[in-house]
Amino acid sequence: MSHDSAPDLLALHAVRVVGFADTPALARRFALDPGETQEHLLDAQACGWVARSAFADLAGWSLTASGRARDERLLADELAHVEGGDEVRAVHEAFLPLNARLQRACTDWQLRPAAGDALAPNDHADAAWDARVLHELAQIEHGLVPLVHRLAGILTRFRGYDTRFAAALDRARAGDGGWVDRTDVDSCHRVWFELHEDLVATLGVDRGAPA
Repeated sequence: MSHDSAPDLLALHAVRVVGFADTPALARRFALDPGETQEHLLDAQACGWVARSAFADLAGWSLTASGRARDERLLADELAHVEGGDEVRAVHEAFLPLNARLQRACTDWQLRPAAGDALAPNDHADAAWDARVLHELAQIEHGLVPLVHRLAGILTRFRGYDTRFAAALDRARAGDGGWVDRTDVDSCHRVWFELHEDLVATLGVDRGAPA
């Protein structure tokens, strides 16, 4: 039976997964109550696990070094409690080859080598080139679905990565290419980044660690 993470853990973990963000955005990440999320974040701030800062018209929460360590300890305890370590590690190993393909696809979306310029920006004038990239993303999505289902069978907080990725890909196919790699929307790249961060945090490994 899949395990529901505690709201205070999810509030802290949302800062790790999403990165710098305000309370409503962090609450939305795991469908938490915004008021309760604010209280959990204030408690975490008092413990030195998160910090609140503002830049121009942007304000939000970020994770401190001690908060990162706290998040990983809580996740490790949770994973041990549900006896899911072996399965999550196996999923991570299966995820890494897909991750390499995703990185390459995003690079190909951003760059299209030309004569004399291997780093020429992709101006998206070559429909065949872009179609190939979108096809590759569809193949990556196909591989992602069973992995997310395996993870969600252990911890419910892993639900939705596959459907979010599919929704972003649908928007890109419909003509809005920003949904492949923009960081300010729930793009394919952003969803993938969050899943990768969720995995490495859960396992307590480095993002660049090999399988």
